Amino acid sequence: MEAKITDISGIKVGTAEDLEALTGCTVVLAEEGAVGGVDVRGSAPGTRETDLLSPLNLVEKVHAVLLTGGSAFGLDAAAGVMAYLEERGIGYDTGKTVVPIVPAAVIFDLNVGDYRRRPDKEMGHRACRVAGKAVREGNAGAGAGATVGKALGYEYCTKSGQGSSAVRLKNGLIVGALAVVNAYGDVVDPSSGEVIAGVRDPQGSGYLPTIEIWKKQGDAPNQAFAQNTTVAVVVTNARLTKSEAAKVAQMAHDGMARVIVPCHTMYDGDTVFTMATGEVEADVNLVGMLAQEVMISSIIRAVAFAETVQGIPSAGIRLRL
Repeated sequence: MEAKITDISGIKVGTAEDLEALTGCTVVLAEEGAVGGVDVRGSAPGTRETDLLSPLNLVEKVHAVLLTGGSAFGLDAAAGVMAYLEERGIGYDTGKTVVPIVPAAVIFDLNVGDYRRRPDKEMGHRACRVAGKAVREGNAGAGAGATVGKALGYEYCTKSGQGSSAVRLKNGLIVGALAVVNAYGDVVDPSSGEVIAGVRDPQGSGYLPTIEIWKKQGDAPNQAFAQNTTVAVVVTNARLTKSEAAKVAQMAHDGMARVIVPCHTMYDGDTVFTMATGEVEADVNLVGMLAQEVMISSIIRAVAFAETVQGIPSAGIRLRL
């Protein structure tokens, strides 16, 4: 059964963006708290509070997860999310005040739009203020400046964005994902391997597979430090421990690797968070397998709903959902 991540009790999603600067942020709120996990597979991540999510460390529950543009500068938006939650008395109780737990991960979008304008505290707060049940896709939130297929540079890349998908089982279990897709590589059809969004052929229509470009050159073409990343949140109403939440994030990366080729490179900071609200008993293996499915769908939807902007063509019209 189809669902939305916001069908899970207590989960809200908010987005804010600057479509002139082509950047933005997306927040997934869990004001009652959700058990958090994370798995970082890319080698150029920009993150916040990921160490805290280790099963070895104290705090179990997060109150929001932030996905943001602006590279490391965009982590400033987390201060706005924290301020919003503190204003409402939401966070880890430290006595005189609360400290909201807000892990975050960034994408690199500084080479599109206006690099001088980045997500900041005000934008993070604004994303929280508008958060609700709607889950926007395409050029929304952190997906505003997302692109894929950069082996021949930004001149031949394809506009991407953010996408979301969820599934509900008869026993009430819901597993969903929200992904912001800003990959170095291509997005492919998992059933055929055909590129559906990636490096546009300079000599005509269609796409040139990144792997084939790479093979011909012998090394990574258009090498760029930390200029790519797919970041995502898996959200479920399953009852998971902190270790199990981390395992679900790990398994979800397998879904990412089935549709992004190449994936988890030295030039990507691929990061997946898990948020589990604990309402339904569920086998962690089943939750992880469902996380793979919804991750695949979310990534495909991110490129399907993206719109051409500032001369960067989208691939949405090519796809059938």
